[in-house]
Amino acid sequence: MDLSIFDTALLSRIQFAVSITFHIIFPTLNIGLGLFLVIMESLWLKTKNPIYYTICRFWTKIFALTFGMGVVSGLVLSYQIGTNFPGLTDVAGGVLGALFAYEVLTAFFLEAGFLGIMLFGWQRVHPNLHLASTFLVFFGTVVSAFWIMSANSWMQYPTGYSLSADGQYIAENWFEVIFNPTVIPRYFHMMMASLVTTVFFIAGVAAWHIRKNIELELSRKTLKFCIIAALILTPIQIGIGDWVGIKVYQNQPIKTAAIEGLWETQKGAPLLLFGWPDQENEITHYEIGIPKLASLINTHSWEGEMMGLKEAPKEDRPPVWITFWTFRVMVGLGMLFLGLGLLGTYFIFRKTLENHTWYLKVLTLSAPLGFIATIAGWFTAEIGRQPWVVYGLLRTNDMVAIVPSYKVAFSLLVLSLVYFIIFAAYLFYLFYTIRKGPNQEEHAHVIFGYMPVDEQIEEEMIEQMR
Repeated sequence: MDLSIFDTALLSRIQFAVSITFHIIFPTLNIGLGLFLVIMESLWLKTKNPIYYTICRFWTKIFALTFGMGVVSGLVLSYQIGTNFPGLTDVAGGVLGALFAYEVLTAFFLEAGFLGIMLFGWQRVHPNLHLASTFLVFFGTVVSAFWIMSANSWMQYPTGYSLSADGQYIAENWFEVIFNPTVIPRYFHMMMASLVTTVFFIAGVAAWHIRKNIELELSRKTLKFCIIAALILTPIQIGIGDWVGIKVYQNQPIKTAAIEGLWETQKGAPLLLFGWPDQENEITHYEIGIPKLASLINTHSWEGEMMGLKEAPKEDRPPVWITFWTFRVMVGLGMLFLGLGLLGTYFIFRKTLENHTWYLKVLTLSAPLGFIATIAGWFTAEIGRQPWVVYGLLRTNDMVAIVPSYKVAFSLLVLSLVYFIIFAAYLFYLFYTIRKGPNQEEHAHVIFGYMPVDEQIEEEMIEQMR
């Protein structure tokens, strides 16, 4: 093996991992925030309660900040595919290029078209029109996620293609390409991950506001809504995760073996709660497991047979240690979210939610954990697919640009530094907005509709619009 090519491949993969890890934070939050804003604005129009209006105005600021970061970081990914993995675009561009183009044409333009009304149309357009704009922006994020998941799912389980005479993969059946057997469960799994992540992020902020005595009535409503939503969404996410796990086992059994730390094919395989996979010696040390549970989860049979890693050649096995542990981070955090939702709901019904300061502190500390769970899930899916960039067809190392490794290392260093600076600026403005908090007095003149109560304010607004 040419060592310089291997180094370039490894550095290119790390660079793409850095970029996707940075980027995924923002669409994950925006998908959930978009739905949250649609619900809150609908409640405002239905109840005419100004609290919901203030909630919308506050969280719209965070949505706008996050949306901008998502657009900028997403553009980098498009360029990186071409610069770091040109072989992929050369060989499979006929399939993947169209899916990415559909994402831009159907989703990005929809979001961009109505984002201005959503952000700046308050009191300038009819409330129903503003709600429609908010919904269409949210719908754009949902559609965007579908096309990205469709492309990624095709890379996980390619279908509907044919190989041309010049060695390029082309779409033979677009329906099979777009709706490949894994895309629906994986798409809903990602959507639910976004909603759960956002619910706990908002809950963490609301809990902090309660502890700091900031707009208590508003913060109470927000927190109670998020806790009930967490109680509903988290079990659904766990059920969808089971669906995804079955699809992974059916289509990528070696990835499942890495997730479970199984080296030997066996019936009634145990679920390892803890272990230390040793890929070199083909063994998992310090195993602590539950007998037969892995077989039950993945095959829905206590005695179901599960393929071991040794069934695949060593060069076709994914990095086991990181696949094994990122999966457990994701599942462990999911169980934590379920527990927090159950406990918070119990406190709400007992009317003692604010009496448990420790619980409010835990919610505040849990605000970023959904992002960690989402990133861990992506790592499990993408690293578990290796050494394939298109599963079973194209090896990642064969698709990498033939450039000196030091050039990739330099670009990785610069990119990481830029991301660090940008993310620091994002966090600065995010924390500033959160610390400032919502302000009902700022919107006290607003009533149902888009006309202010105070005539002087009304005249000033009309003059500004002119």
